[in-house]
Amino acid sequence: QNPKVLLIDDLIATGGTAIAGANLIKQAGANCVESCFIINLQDLQGAELLRKITPVYTLLDI
Repeated sequence: QNPKVLLIDDLIATGGTAIAGANLIKQAGANCVESCFIINLQDLQGAELLRKITPVYTLLDI
């Protein structure tokens, strides 16, 4: 059974770091069940790109 991982960070902007993190989790043989962020900078569309890989939860959309 693959481990379940929750990806947590303070901010998502372009999504580059979060997508790389989600891909590393997958490469390690784990399942990224969700990603959580305090702030989402909506205009930069990073959360939308990350949603193609894993569900995204944010507290504040700016």
